[in-house]
Amino acid sequence: MPFDGLTLGFMARELQETLRDGRIEKVTQPEKDMLVLLIRAQGKNHRLLLSAAPSFARVHLTKVSYQNPIDAPMFCMLMRKHLQGGHLLGIEQLGGDRVLKMTIENKDELGDNAIRELYLELMGRHSNLTLVKDGRIVDAIRHVSGDMSRVRQALPGLPFVLPPAQEKIDPAELTEETLGAKLSAMAGPVDKALAAAIRGLSPVAAREIAFRAVGMHRADLADLKIEELSRVVCDFFHRLPGLFRPTAQMNGDGLMADVLPYPYLSLDTERQKPYPTLSAALDDFYFGRDRRDRMNQKSASLKHTIKLHLERDEKKLAMQEEEIMASARMEEYRIAGELLTAQAYAVPRGAATVQLPNFYDPEGGMMDIALDVALTPAQNAQKYFKRYRKARAAQGIAAEQKEKTLKEMELLEQALFDLEESETEQDLSDVRRVLEEAGIVRAHAMKKRPKQQESAPMRFQAGDGTEIVVGKNSSQNDRVTGAARGYETWLHAKDMPGSHVIIRGEKASPEALATALRLAAWFSKGKGVAVPVDYTLRKHVKKPGGSPAGFVIYTHQKTVMVSATEGEIAAIKRL
Repeated sequence: MPFDGLTLGFMARELQETLRDGRIEKVTQPEKDMLVLLIRAQGKNHRLLLSAAPSFARVHLTKVSYQNPIDAPMFCMLMRKHLQGGHLLGIEQLGGDRVLKMTIENKDELGDNAIRELYLELMGRHSNLTLVKDGRIVDAIRHVSGDMSRVRQALPGLPFVLPPAQEKIDPAELTEETLGAKLSAMAGPVDKALAAAIRGLSPVAAREIAFRAVGMHRADLADLKIEELSRVVCDFFHRLPGLFRPTAQMNGDGLMADVLPYPYLSLDTERQKPYPTLSAALDDFYFGRDRRDRMNQKSASLKHTIKLHLERDEKKLAMQEEEIMASARMEEYRIAGELLTAQAYAVPRGAATVQLPNFYDPEGGMMDIALDVALTPAQNAQKYFKRYRKARAAQGIAAEQKEKTLKEMELLEQALFDLEESETEQDLSDVRRVLEEAGIVRAHAMKKRPKQQESAPMRFQAGDGTEIVVGKNSSQNDRVTGAARGYETWLHAKDMPGSHVIIRGEKASPEALATALRLAAWFSKGKGVAVPVDYTLRKHVKKPGGSPAGFVIYTHQKTVMVSATEGEIAAIKRL
C-alpha cells in the first residue's frame, strides 16, 4: 500500500493523541534507514517506528522488538544525544502532504532548554529523516549532496528546506471555489482529476473519494456538474476525521492486502477487517514485507555465490557422469585384450579390424575388434589392457567425485532454501557459517566481536494447544532435532530441502499432526504445493558422524501428500 498524505494525516492525529507530552526514553537504529523511539506517555511505554526505506517508508507505533546492531551507528548516537530525555511537544502533518514534523524540547550543551524538529518525509526513494535545530540540519539519515540533487541538499550544517510544494490544494484549505476552479480546467476520469487537484491522495484513495462522490467506480468529468462534485468532495473532507475506523482489506486467502484509515465502499466490504488502531494494522501489514525485502537485500551476495557454485557443480556432475558412462566400456576393452592375446595367430598382419570368436559370450558369438595397423597383435592387446586399467581407475574416481558433488549440491540447495526462510541477521549468520564450514565461502576476516546468541527456531501452537517447533535453517534443524525427545514426532518434506519439524509431547494428536504436516509442507522447497512429507518418531532419526548441518537419516517413516496455503499457515498461532 502507498503511505499517502491522507493516511499520514490520520496517523499524525493518532500519534498526537497517544504520545502527547511523552518523554523519549531510548533511541535505537535497527536498520540504516530506520529509527525506533521508546516514548513514555500517559503511563505507558510506546515504540515509535520511523522508516525512510525507499520501498516501505512509514511511521507508526510497533509491538515488534527489532534486533539492533552490536555497535550503534553514528546517526543513532547523534540522535541519542539530541533526543533522549526530551519531551515531545507535538506531532503534525505539513500541508496535507507526506511530511511529518515532530517537535521535541530537550537540554542543550549548556543545560538550557532547546527545540529540535524531527522531519520524516515519506517520498519513496527520496524518503528521509532529518533532525533540525535553529533552522539548520543536525543530521539526516540519508545524506543528499549537490551532486545528487541541485534542488535540495540534506547535509549537516545546511539550512533545512521543506520539499517543494506541489501545485495542488492543501486538504485543510479546500473550498468549493478552489476545487471547482481546479476541476474546471481538467478533463478525464474523476479519480485522476481529484488526485491531480488535491495533495496527498494516492490513486486508491482518489478512487474511493470519487466513488463516494458520484456513486460509481468510473465516471468522467464531462458527464458531471463541477459545482455539485466540488460541494460533495469538500463535504467529505470536512467529515473525514469522523470517518476514522482503521481497517484491513483482506485477499481471498485471508491475508492483508491493504490498510485503510476507514472502510472503503469501493472495495469488497465483506473482506474488510476492523483494527483497534491504524498503527496496529500497519504494524501487521508491513512487518513481514519489510523483513523479507531487507533479508533479500542482505542475502543477495550470498545467494549469488551459492547459485554460482550450483552452476559449477551441475557442469561438474555432467562431466563425471560422462566419465562413468565412458568407463562402462572397460569390460569390452579387457575382453578385446584377452581375445587378441589368446588368438594372436588368427590376426592377419596389417589388418585394421578383426572378427574373433568371443569365448565369454554364452551364445558363442563373434566380436569385432578395431586394430592399430602399425602394431602387432600382442601390442594391440596391451593397448586394450591399458585402456581397461585407465577406465577402471576413472570409474572409481568419477563415482567418488560424483557422490561428493551430489552432497555439495544438496547442501547448497538447502542453503538457498534457508536464505529464503531467514528472518534475522542471526539466521543469515547461521547459513553463512554452514557454508564456511563446508569450505564453500571464505570466512570473514573480522576483528573479534562478542559472541552472538544462537538464532531461535519458529514455534507454533496447534488448535489443541500442542507446541510445534520448526527449524529455519540447517543449523537450527540440527538443534531442533538434537533437543527433541525420542518419543516426540519428527517431520520433514521428502527428498527436498526443508525444515525439521518437531511435535512436542508423546502421541501427537490428529489435530497436532495435521498442523505439523502443513508446516513441514509449507516450510520446504515445495512451498505447500502437493508436498510428500515423511514423519516418524525422533528415536528413529540419526545423524551420521561427519555429516553436514541438517543432514540426517531415518527409518520407520510414513509418507503423506500435503498441500498448504499461505492463509492456512498465517492462521496457525505463532508463539
